[in-house]
Amino acid sequence: MKGVGTVRTSAIRQALILITLAFLPTLGEAIYFRNKVSWQSRLSASEVVSVDQVQRWGDNVMWTDARPAAEFEHDHIPGAILLNEDSWNELLPLFLEQWSPDKRVVVYCSAQSCNASAEVARRLREEAQLKDNQGKNCVFVLEGGWEEWLKTR
Repeated sequence: MKGVGTVRTSAIRQALILITLAFLPTLGEAIYFRNKVSWQSRLSASEVVSVDQVQRWGDNVMWTDARPAAEFEHDHIPGAILLNEDSWNELLPLFLEQWSPDKRVVVYCSAQSCNASAEVARRLREEAQLKDNQGKNCVFVLEGGWEEWLKTR
């Protein structure tokens, strides 16, 4: 018959082995995806703007709402144009009718964690090939999105 101390030591050893085995896939994933960390922004600092920056640009801004249509209809930044992934093909021609190279496009979605604005901005740069009068990037993502804009009201 085993002693209480031996049983306890065996149980602790088994628990440590199980914890180690459970941790190994996580460690492997962290190593494999180390350059693709989900909490890192896919945008460069030059592609993101704050509400203060946009307000300094004045009337040379075209607000673009990347949220679902229902959220846009409920409330949006005054003068914003709806352009989201769900209705991209229908909304893009309407957007392009209103865009001009002297305007900076600022895309926003619900919050900082929302990726819809980054995706719409990417598609505007790559697919629609939007550039300003000097051939530079004119499409930006609003840091903090709709939630951040609401704080400035």
